[in-house]
Amino acid sequence: MNCQTYFLTLLARREYSAYELRKKGENKGFDYHEITDILEYFQQQGYQSDASVAENMILYGKGEYGKPVLKRNCLAKGIAEEVFEQTWLESAEEMESHPLSELKSKAMRKYKLDDFHNLDHKTKAKLFNFLKYRGFNPFAVLRQWQEES
Repeated sequence: MNCQTYFLTLLARREYSAYELRKKGENKGFDYHEITDILEYFQQQGYQSDASVAENMILYGKGEYGKPVLKRNCLAKGIAEEVFEQTWLESAEEMESHPLSELKSKAMRKYKLDDFHNLDHKTKAKLFNFLKYRGFNPFAVLRQWQEES
């Protein structure tokens, strides 16, 4: 199997960043210059795009994770910070139209809450850790949820 066929097989299953494809090609033993040429060709043809990978990661995790976590995940896949920031700005309007209702209902089920007013200290600390772990500003999110109810 040559490099181009191998990459097409991988991309037929799911989207990969250029860094991931390069790494898989090197692990398979393909030549660096051959990998580079094929990646450039794929990007020109629209078969592979780091911006598309970043956009899918952002849209998939929009209600579950905040910007810092999504950025870290994109950087781990080798997507440039500039590409992530540009994609984040482009999808910011779409994300604003979808409130954090899924996350809110998950938190309410997890901590058995009826509303976000009058939280005891222990539950509030757990909720803050829950939100911080996902990359959200817990003070802003909690304030938003309190205003909604």
